[in-house]
Amino acid sequence: MILTIVVLFFIGYLAIALEHPLRVDKSAIALLLGMLLWVVYTLGAEYIVPLINLDGLQAYVDASPHLHEKSLATQCLEYVLNVQLVESLGEITQTLLFLIGAMTIVELIDVHGGFSVVTDKITTRNKRKLLWVISLTTFIFSAILDNMTTSIVMIMLLRKLVVNKKERWIYAAMIVLAANTGGAWSPIGDVTTIMLWVKGNVTASALISYVLVPSIVALLVPLIVVSRKIKGKLPNIVEHHVTNDPITTREKKTILILGVAGLLFVPIFKSITHMPPFIGILFVLGVLWTFTECFYNGKRLDVSREQRLPKVISRIDMPSILFFLGILMAVSVLQVSGVLSATAQYLDENIHNVYAIDLLLGTLSSVVDNVPLVAGVMGMYPVELIADPLSYEANFMVDGAFWEFLSYCAGVGGNLLIIGSAAGVIAMGLEKISFGWFLKKFSGLALLGYLSGALVYIVEIMLFK
Repeated sequence: MILTIVVLFFIGYLAIALEHPLRVDKSAIALLLGMLLWVVYTLGAEYIVPLINLDGLQAYVDASPHLHEKSLATQCLEYVLNVQLVESLGEITQTLLFLIGAMTIVELIDVHGGFSVVTDKITTRNKRKLLWVISLTTFIFSAILDNMTTSIVMIMLLRKLVVNKKERWIYAAMIVLAANTGGAWSPIGDVTTIMLWVKGNVTASALISYVLVPSIVALLVPLIVVSRKIKGKLPNIVEHHVTNDPITTREKKTILILGVAGLLFVPIFKSITHMPPFIGILFVLGVLWTFTECFYNGKRLDVSREQRLPKVISRIDMPSILFFLGILMAVSVLQVSGVLSATAQYLDENIHNVYAIDLLLGTLSSVVDNVPLVAGVMGMYPVELIADPLSYEANFMVDGAFWEFLSYCAGVGGNLLIIGSAAGVIAMGLEKISFGWFLKKFSGLALLGYLSGALVYIVEIMLFK
C-alpha cells in the first residue's frame, strides 16, 4: 500500500507539471490526488498503522472502550478517521485560513486603490532597476511577514507595474526566489523557521548570525544573472483616471497603512499571545472589515459603488486555495504513512554527513512541502543537550550546524521548482506561471544560488564555530 501511495503521489505531481499539455487544471489534479491518497491510505490502514503508529493506535484504543472488542481493521480505521485525518486537516486548515485572510486583506487594499499610493512612488521604468527594487523589497518584507503573504502583496503590486504577461513572469519568479531566501534567515519569516525556533532547536540570534549572509548570496547570484539578461525600459503605465472617484488619496493611504500594519502585526500578535498565525490574520481581517463598514456608512454612497468585504471576497482565487488544499492533503498522507521519516532515516544511515543530508533534504523540499518534511526530521533527530563539541552529535545541539543549515536548505531549496514552496504556489496560481517555463528559465539559477549560499554557510562554520 505504501508503494501505491508513493507511485500515485509522483504520478499526480507529474500530471501537475504537465498541466498545459494535458489541458487539465492543476487544481483539479491536486484535489483528486489529495483525496485519492487518503482513500488508499484508509483502505490499507490495517497494514500500515500498526507498523508506523503502533503507540498512537494503542493509546487511542485504550482511551476508547467501545473499540476494545473490535477487530484490528476497525480499530485502525477509527484511528485514521478520528485522529490522523482530523489532526492533518487541522494543520492544513490553519494554513488555508491564513492564506484566505491574507489574500482578502490584499484584495481589500487593492480595490480601494491602496497599492497605487506605492506604485505612484516607483517612477522608474528601467527594467533592471525595477527588478532589483522588487527583489530586495521582497527579501526584506519576507523576513518580517511570512513569505506567503509577502508574495501575495508583491505580485499584486507587480500587476500595477508590468503589463506584459511574459515580462511579469520574470519579475514574479524573482519574487518567489526573494521571498524564500528572505524567510530562511528570520525566525518568523517561514513556517519551518518558526517551527525550529519555537521548539528550541535554534535561537533567533544564531539563526540571523549564520543564515543571513548565505540567504543574501542565494538571492544575489540569480538576481545578478537575470538582471544582466534584461535591458531597456518598460512602457509607461496607462493611468485610468476614474471620474468622481469616491475614495480620496488620503483614504487610500489610510486603508493601505491599516492593511500593511495589520499584516505586520500578525507575527507580533503570535509572539504575545502564542496563538497560531491564522488567529492573528483573521483578527486583523475583522478589524479591517469593521473599519470599512463604518467607512461606507459614513460615505453614504450608492451600493454599486461600495467595495464592502462581502463583495471583495468574491475576488479571491478559490482554485488556488483548492490547489493548496489538495497538495497539503497529499503530503500529509506521506507524513502519516511514515514515508518522509523513512526517507530522512535512510539519508542519515547511508550518508552520515549533516551538510549533505540537509542539502538533499532541501532539494527534496522542492518536490514535497517543507513543513511536514522539517517536522519529520525534527521528530527523528532529538535535540542533544550534552555532546562532545567535536563529535557528530554536537551538530544536533541547540544552534547546531544541522538545525541552522536545515533552516537555510528547507527554505531556499524550495526555489528549485515552482511547486516547491508556498510562494511558488501563490505565483503559479495568481500569474498562471507554467511548471515547464520556471523549470527551464529559473530552476538552474535557483540551484546555483542555493549551492552558493550553502558553500558560504559551510565556510562560516569552519571560520567562526
